[in-house]
Amino acid sequence: MSSLEPVTRSFPAPSRHAPAARNRRGALRSACAALLVVAVVSGCGTAQGALQASTPPSAPPAAPSGATVAPPGGSGTSEPPPAPTAPGTRPPAGSDAAAPPTATATATGRTPGAPRPGSPQPAPGAPTTGTPTTGTPPAQPAPPPAAPGVSAALVAGTAHGGRTVALTFDDGPGPATGQVLDVLAQYGARATFCQIGPQAAANPAMVRRILAAGHRLCDHSVHHPQPFAALSHDRQVEEIVPARDMIVRAGGAGTEVPWFRAPGGGFTAANQQVAAAAGMRPLTWTVDTRDWSRPGVPAIVASVQHGLRPGGVVLMHDGGGDRSQTVAALRQLLPWLTAQGYGFDFPAV
Repeated sequence: MSSLEPVTRSFPAPSRHAPAARNRRGALRSACAALLVVAVVSGCGTAQGALQASTPPSAPPAAPSGATVAPPGGSGTSEPPPAPTAPGTRPPAGSDAAAPPTATATATGRTPGAPRPGSPQPAPGAPTTGTPTTGTPPAQPAPPPAAPGVSAALVAGTAHGGRTVALTFDDGPGPATGQVLDVLAQYGARATFCQIGPQAAANPAMVRRILAAGHRLCDHSVHHPQPFAALSHDRQVEEIVPARDMIVRAGGAGTEVPWFRAPGGGFTAANQQVAAAAGMRPLTWTVDTRDWSRPGVPAIVASVQHGLRPGGVVLMHDGGGDRSQTVAALRQLLPWLTAQGYGFDFPAV
């Protein structure tokens, strides 16, 4: 064959089975794609489950107050319900008793409109008002009832009346008490000694000497505060009752203290009632010699001679300072009283 001759190649004729082969290959590719999708989806699901297992579950929402909460696992055992509200407490106005407060707390940590810690709460069923009570003074306690047979009325006279006189000496026992007792004994006179509680406690021998001589005792407070009537009710009670107890202990078994004299005469209806409840009559006076101011012996004597009336009560002092003028005046007054026909008596009880 010459090299210039065209080369003619023959190709085999198309087979009749070619379309079927192509269809099989397409089906195979579709099946592989489907298997791939299934594998990818399964892998993603497994990964998501692993992530969920590694993440802690979030806390369940809080159950409403008062509701029964079932424990995890559904065992059927429930938490006990909250304790009932104590009597006398009151939920915030306009809210359920078990519901938590919704108001915002202030900078002080107190919910606006809520009562201050420690403030008194209204009694159950008591009506509530919007009127504030801040600044309202507390009511004074009612005075105790008087002891049986003891009157709270002021005593300003002698027990027997008539031409008698009750001599009383305040603020002792003191350095002059022994001298006063000596002068009284010289004239057979009886007197009443209104004593300061701690001074009686510090001088029990003198208290017993007074009683042994036939004289009587009177409570004149613990500290002699003035003005006595301006003290609070509780403070007055603390001045009256403990002083009586001190005097009784100083005098010994069977000691009686039938009277109370307020310092400076600061009597009120309330403290008179306190004294009466403690078994003591409130004792005042009709003649004030003002011997505590040391006005001079003549002035002390004149105050009695000009001011005394039958059945009167004379106020003098055996304690609280220098009582030399009182002792000297007493030496003049006792013979004068006897000459005037006065008898010596105790205050009324």
